[in-house]
Amino acid sequence: MLAALLLAILGLAVSSVMAVKQHDFKLCHQSGFCSRQRAVAELVEKFPTLGPNYKFIESSLKLGKAGVEFKIVEQSHIGGSVQPGGDELLVTLDILKAAGTVRVRADPVVAKDQKPRYKSDEFVLTSVPEKSNLKVASANDKDVHYEWTHDSAKYAFVVEKSPFTIRFYVNGDEAISMNDHDLFFYENQIVKEEPAPAPPADQNAAAEDKKVDERSDDEKEFDRLKEAVRKDQWAEQFGSHHDSKPHGPTSIGLDISFPGSKHVYGIPEHATSFALKPTRGEISGEPYRLYNFDVFEYELNSPMALYGSIPFMLSHKKGQTVGVFWQNPSEMWIDVEHKSADSTTSHWMVESGSFDIFVFLGPHAAAVLDSYTSLTGRAAMPQSFAIAYHQCRWNYLDEADVQGVDGNFEKHDIPYDVLWLDIEHTDGKRYFTWDNAKFPNPANMQSDLAVKGRKMVTIIDPHIKKDDNYHVSSEAKSAGIFVKNKDGSDYEGWCWPGSSNWIDYTNAAARSFWSKKFLYNQYEGSTPTLYTWNDMNEPSVFNGPEITMPKDLVHHDNVEHRDVHNIYGMLQHRSTYEGHLLRSIDNDRPFILSRAFFAGSQRYGAIWTGDNFARWDHLEASVPMLLSIGIAGQSFSGADVGGFFGDPEPELMVRWFQTAAFQPFYRGHAHIDTKRREPWIYGEPFTGHIRSAIRTRYQLLPYIYTLFRESTVSGTPVMRPLWYAFPDDEATFAVDDEFMLGSAFLIKPVVQKDTAETEVLLPAGSNWYDYETLVKVDPSASGKLNVKTPLDKLPVFLRGGSIVPRRDRIRRSSALTIKDPYTLVIALDEKGEALGEFYNDDGRSFDYKKGDYVYAQLEFRDNTLRCTSPVAKYTDVSAKISKPKFTGHDSRVERLIIVGVHSKPKRVVSSSGANLEFTFAREGGVVVVKEPQGVFGKEWHVAFEF
Repeated sequence: MLAALLLAILGLAVSSVMAVKQHDFKLCHQSGFCSRQRAVAELVEKFPTLGPNYKFIESSLKLGKAGVEFKIVEQSHIGGSVQPGGDELLVTLDILKAAGTVRVRADPVVAKDQKPRYKSDEFVLTSVPEKSNLKVASANDKDVHYEWTHDSAKYAFVVEKSPFTIRFYVNGDEAISMNDHDLFFYENQIVKEEPAPAPPADQNAAAEDKKVDERSDDEKEFDRLKEAVRKDQWAEQFGSHHDSKPHGPTSIGLDISFPGSKHVYGIPEHATSFALKPTRGEISGEPYRLYNFDVFEYELNSPMALYGSIPFMLSHKKGQTVGVFWQNPSEMWIDVEHKSADSTTSHWMVESGSFDIFVFLGPHAAAVLDSYTSLTGRAAMPQSFAIAYHQCRWNYLDEADVQGVDGNFEKHDIPYDVLWLDIEHTDGKRYFTWDNAKFPNPANMQSDLAVKGRKMVTIIDPHIKKDDNYHVSSEAKSAGIFVKNKDGSDYEGWCWPGSSNWIDYTNAAARSFWSKKFLYNQYEGSTPTLYTWNDMNEPSVFNGPEITMPKDLVHHDNVEHRDVHNIYGMLQHRSTYEGHLLRSIDNDRPFILSRAFFAGSQRYGAIWTGDNFARWDHLEASVPMLLSIGIAGQSFSGADVGGFFGDPEPELMVRWFQTAAFQPFYRGHAHIDTKRREPWIYGEPFTGHIRSAIRTRYQLLPYIYTLFRESTVSGTPVMRPLWYAFPDDEATFAVDDEFMLGSAFLIKPVVQKDTAETEVLLPAGSNWYDYETLVKVDPSASGKLNVKTPLDKLPVFLRGGSIVPRRDRIRRSSALTIKDPYTLVIALDEKGEALGEFYNDDGRSFDYKKGDYVYAQLEFRDNTLRCTSPVAKYTDVSAKISKPKFTGHDSRVERLIIVGVHSKPKRVVSSSGANLEFTFAREGGVVVVKEPQGVFGKEWHVAFEF
């Protein structure tokens, strides 16, 4: 959105600009701490004879049942000028109860005049991590060794004393090492040295004439790098913006290596490949940057920072998945390098805050994500409408426009659940208000949608128009809850409303203030079917450095903005979430979409990939971007269907709708300057193809809703990389042009114009069925299959061994399907077996936490389909379980479709012994059973006799 204002000022059309303005954003050499940390890396590489950077202090070692603590001291050959008493670090390694998890911290032995390091536990972690105490520990003059087991996996860590290194092992195999390349460099606060006065001009000139530099080239290079390590320690300039850096240099660097692993993933958000590309070594470039930004029309295949930051990295190799999470919301740069053919090293460079790293030893991806989300929080269970189709635009003009769009969905028989309003619906960009001329009856407008089972979403951003006559502005100013300048005055910047202030969400009083604004008597015109969109919350500041807040602004408790930048958007997301809970008295699950995010944002709702472009390559990029976000714990994510900027051609629009139908968050959105592009705009055959894609989404909502419930208890992503399902198939490790929806579906998006045929990789070890025809397909020995892709065909394959619940009646909205029966699609594997699950609840409240839901386990084995209902699986054991009130509305199964049957059954028999009506199609071996007399929530079976 930023681009529109800037371009309007310049009198340019949005469509005339085709790329991000790179000069608005720093490169590593323009960032003081990034260039300093990279200089450390160069020093270590070029001068290895310097010896280890840190020394283990033997007398400080303390062994405990839950881990170990000790001190290390800097050798001073790199940093120098260390403040007395501030060069020692206390290192602790705690083994946690979360499976295979170790917390590694390093804290300075702080001198009295040093400012404490900022710690973000209260915002990022859901509770104080519990330590475990079932360890075997030993120590000698060379190392400290701990080992333990969990669920048959054997874990260990070894602290090597000289050179100081920490190694982690899984089942005897080294999985992660820290400081293996001696890049640990911790900038303690130093005494600012005033430069010596310059000699008189004539003496200076004479001295220069006599000076002869007799140093060797190595000595010159060493001095150059030593000087680079001290660059921009106390102040920094970028363009016209000055960062005063009142506390001096406080950065931390560390190398984290993954022996035997060629592939690392995660650290979203970047518009690049899923498997992270090297940034150092044979290929040298910019590090991956984590710093939440409003980036107009972002570049693809770039490591530059975008809207969200999650400092969580996964490494996967055959037989093992591990991860690391650096809990720190300040700016980060991360280099990736293959120092050997089969290993990956990452160099993490952090501007400020604490050294607090969680190591997750798996040994498989599900275990890593389970442990990670047990610490940062499980994903919020969405309301059922939230996973259906959303229609958005900047902006629907007025109530008549809303009515017309809604009516056209009816006219063209296309289902949708949510209609969105962007910033133009407000009174002069004053949030929590309406433009009374365009939207004079907002409650009635929402009610008209609600009778059809539909909802509305309005945008509410964190910048508050500076206006004493605007109640949110005047009340927040009086409460003193805006972000401050260094002198204590309210920070003022420029955003959509013009001159604006920003709520300080790090302040509990500010979060409480914000949440109360969602009460119905505060947000006039809002109703229970109105939900919220938090945009521009990186935060975006049009006249700020890098289009965001200055780092030396001050938050609650005298915390600098540099320390909390990456959690600012998450805290607005949280405050809005709490506001929705407040307005419903904790009865309704909130739906909140946020653009900025951090680790833990999954607790508050959905995010999206920001202002993408209506281009084929942006459709292609959406897949690796969403995969990266998903495996970092944020399951509920999506990309704007059609692209935000520009006017998509009809073919691109169809392909985007087809692909996004299988992604977690499904929303069409467009810029204010684009042509209208609702699904019916393009005419036939395009409207028909879009209608078909959306209907496919609605058909699969029961399956997708079940996946979301799984994600809320285990951290398992809804949209998954192929290797998540096939962890030992090395052919899948770098694949990011295909993805899995749950474990049952493999999707290969069509991302190029006029694609008549595409090649699909179908991993070995499974039967695969074309989902449209239900015919078994036979890929080549390499797993490749060529698929015809006319415009009405997206390659979607059903994995053998899967049971998929769906609803085949298509209604105007998902709410109108609640009494419809279900169909089960049963795709048999090579053994003639299949597994699946079904979950449903009231789709709205938190009663499911009390056991008020319907759950079924489905299994086809020995020619019999069995349905069982172990209710306790998804129940919070700490909750008092009453007799469930929810019965699934109508959980009746009306049809079974069994795929991959070798011959026609002689008969099909229900639990009651009745013969059931069925048909058999020899092509594909498909048996269709009508009315199998099954109801979810009860135990039943259907037997097939051959």
